[in-house]
Amino acid sequence: MSSRQYPIEKVRDIGIIAHIDAGKTTVSERILFYTGISHKIGEVHEGEAIMDWMEQERERGITITSAATTCFWTPTYKKGDKNFEYRINLIDTPGHVDFTVEVERSLRVLDGGVVVFDGVAGVEPQSETVWRQADKYKVPRICFVNKLDRMGASFDKSFDSILKKLTKKAVALEVPIGSEGAFSGVIDLLTMQAFSFTGENGDKMEKIEIPENLKAEVEAKRAILVEKISEQDENLTNKYLNNEEISLDELKKALRRATINYTLVPVLCGTALRNKGVQLLLDAVIDYLPSPLDVPPVKGNDPKTEAEIIVAPDDNAPFTSLAFKIASDPYVGHLTFFRVYAGSLKKGSYILNSIKNEQERVGRILRMHANQREEVEEIFAGDIGAIVGLKNTTTGDTLCSPDRPIILEKIVFPEPVINVKIDPKTKADQEKMGLALKRLADEDPTFRIKSDQETGETIIAGMGELHLEIIVDRMKREFNVDATVGRPQVAYKETVTTGSEAEGKYIRQSGGRGQYGHVRLRITPLERGAGFTFKNEIKGGAIPNEFIPAVEKGVKEALQKGVIAGFPLVDFEVALYDGSFHEVDSSEAAFKIAASMALQEAAKRAKPIILEPIMKVQTIIPLEFLGDVSGDLNSKRGRIESMDDREGTKVIDVKVPLSEMFGYATKLRSLTQGRGSFTMEFGSYEPVPKNIEQEIIEGRK
Repeated sequence: MSSRQYPIEKVRDIGIIAHIDAGKTTVSERILFYTGISHKIGEVHEGEAIMDWMEQERERGITITSAATTCFWTPTYKKGDKNFEYRINLIDTPGHVDFTVEVERSLRVLDGGVVVFDGVAGVEPQSETVWRQADKYKVPRICFVNKLDRMGASFDKSFDSILKKLTKKAVALEVPIGSEGAFSGVIDLLTMQAFSFTGENGDKMEKIEIPENLKAEVEAKRAILVEKISEQDENLTNKYLNNEEISLDELKKALRRATINYTLVPVLCGTALRNKGVQLLLDAVIDYLPSPLDVPPVKGNDPKTEAEIIVAPDDNAPFTSLAFKIASDPYVGHLTFFRVYAGSLKKGSYILNSIKNEQERVGRILRMHANQREEVEEIFAGDIGAIVGLKNTTTGDTLCSPDRPIILEKIVFPEPVINVKIDPKTKADQEKMGLALKRLADEDPTFRIKSDQETGETIIAGMGELHLEIIVDRMKREFNVDATVGRPQVAYKETVTTGSEAEGKYIRQSGGRGQYGHVRLRITPLERGAGFTFKNEIKGGAIPNEFIPAVEKGVKEALQKGVIAGFPLVDFEVALYDGSFHEVDSSEAAFKIAASMALQEAAKRAKPIILEPIMKVQTIIPLEFLGDVSGDLNSKRGRIESMDDREGTKVIDVKVPLSEMFGYATKLRSLTQGRGSFTMEFGSYEPVPKNIEQEIIEGRK
């Protein structure tokens, strides 16, 4: 067994998450620069960011795929001491809502997160979304208020917005020196030291005196911080109440425990673009975010017995890992990114994909440094790497040792809300298009492809217009496929509003063996977003067990085509409660058809309705355009939820049906002389008003 370079307690698996444009990728770039991975600082606005290596990312200045990178850091207070070097596996995630899936799957494999905020805007809608996603996976996190050098930036206002909108657990660890153009450094409240950042790239970090005008504020804020930390530990609470001195070491240890248990969230500040505060952020990652040993071990199940298995982060345990991302790399081909939870993996060995129950051989193992790569012989518990050339693995699959099969909890992805028709331009494009779409769908679980049986058209579906635009763009560039794209269509769904029952009989007599299937189904509405469940309530062998799977299959196929306008049926339970069979003539095919007929009939009787995706929209506009913009939103069936003021602008939060939002970017520009902006993300499915339902049905004809 070859030994690992870094003990597991010196590993940090962290992600950088934020709202679009909060400066997340710039923060990642600075981290790579200060940790010595890149010798030159890449700027997003110059299209040179190392982490954003796809052409589309460079052109648009946004992150689309989360890149995984390994770098090394010795805390500034231990500089030069090799014994204190830590390995940081860093995942830079996108902030744009159309790429939610990237954030979701990254959070699933991270131990800690750095949440970046724009110092002018504070908490934005997408910040709230990623925060809730991090809550779902219970990821400990620290915050970094960025862009404090900009006009209108305020650390205090941003900090307040975190307390108000996200969590009462936030504690300020730093105070900025100066603001906006005069922002020059930060004060660490625990050590009571002030730092300035000079040199061409802010790499000279020097201790300076705390400015006189800030001394009172710093004292007051430190007192609040010490009190908040002391509350987390009984021993420290007693010392605090008895006015005894609490050492820096005690405070740091207590804050580390509280951050890992998610009872406190440290907040730091700086400006990544102007190279101030990033080194202290790296120190905080080491000091307060967990190693793989500090987080609860992941749980899985035995595929055969379904018994629970606890996976401890131990190199000597059986190999267990989760594939969290598939990527096509222009140089090495098909890459599977994976996080190792236990055991170690050598190249040339065999692993089991327990979801697909197939063995695969591990050819090469890579450790990624953004778009540079390093081949490794072996990878250990707590590490993140990529395997080249796995054939059958998709996002969310468990890869494990064939000696101990295990299935880790799957990642659940949201359903697409928008679809477009796509046609290849030439015959040659046709063959390539199928291949290209399949490759892209392997990479992205929120991107779906289906063929319309009746028209023979190919329909692609995704999370938003930008999502599909980028998919089509990648098809053109990476696979040289030219295609014409239809108008975006909303992914409507149908559901039922009452319970109902129906029977389906499929009986055919022909020469020789006949066909006989007979089922009785009951359907019951479920709450929004519950999907579909199937229940077998057959008593006394009215239908033999071997035909039950065929009934379920028939029901599932019938769900694809609803009874009002042919949209998929969702959110109800189907119970198979009775039926009959024929000793000779019954077959799986007959029961499948009978089930399908019964479901369609039951759905028609259950007062079906059409559901549409409702989007959460936030528009940010200059005050003088408020009347025009809110009037326009009302005309789009928008429900205004709140209006806030922010630095001379109005921020409107509104829920609007997706069908009304196509082309909104252009409309908003013309209403606000180009000064308005908006973000949009999926909210929920809601019933369509009757008059609109009629229009949709007409449109389908």
